[in-house]
Amino acid sequence: MARVDRAALLGLDFERSRMPAVVEQCLDWCRQARRRSHIVITANASHLCMMRHDVVLREACQGGDMSVADGMSVVWALRALGRPVPERVAGIDLMTNLLEAGGREHMKVYFLGARQEVIDALVRICAERYPGLVVAGSRNGYFKSAESEKIVSEIRACEPHMLFVGMPSPFKETWCQTHRERLAVPLIIGVGGSFDVIAGYVQRAPRIVQRIGFEWAWRLMMEPRKLWKRYATTNTEFMWLVAREFVTRRIWGGPAPHAR
Repeated sequence: MARVDRAALLGLDFERSRMPAVVEQCLDWCRQARRRSHIVITANASHLCMMRHDVVLREACQGGDMSVADGMSVVWALRALGRPVPERVAGIDLMTNLLEAGGREHMKVYFLGARQEVIDALVRICAERYPGLVVAGSRNGYFKSAESEKIVSEIRACEPHMLFVGMPSPFKETWCQTHRERLAVPLIIGVGGSFDVIAGYVQRAPRIVQRIGFEWAWRLMMEPRKLWKRYATTNTEFMWLVAREFVTRRIWGGPAPHAR
């Protein structure tokens, strides 16, 4: 992928590339003979707000090799600040594109996260949809911290090209960053609840809802008790932070305020 400048927002630099270019960069990392780990951060408004209060998460996100805008609120904010990204690169869409491309090139993947029944369904669906893909291994996301080293060793022994981590933030970002060197997986991506959607346990918003940027509202409607408080606080904080950065950058002409 031809390198382009990145767009900064609230302490994180976002890739200014479309989905095909992002996928190709990820595949290039997978094709390299040397198994150096690369981490892709799929960040939305919630991530940027959490980074402000969580130093470990902020360092983990800033330590990633690529960050993509997984949320229309991030896309809109960057446009308002005069540093637009061409489109939203949703984690679930990036994952399915990589699974399809990996199938064509007979790459190996490992799935970590979600409940056991979800990950079992995910493995079955991948075998049906991407026959060339090799699922080198999988593990549910219910484990204690003391088990991490064993899990890392198991993943490393499988030698996957891609590791998809379907777990919540900030755990997935910090866990991946902590163990990246020992994992020795060319491509590591945290994809949140994508396993549940692909496996058919959670219904994704219709495409029209995705296009107009209201997928968050669909998710809130699907899981109101789980998400209402998080969205209420996060959306308010994010709008305030973006407004502050807009005033600093576009009106006063100064540098962007620190993420903290």
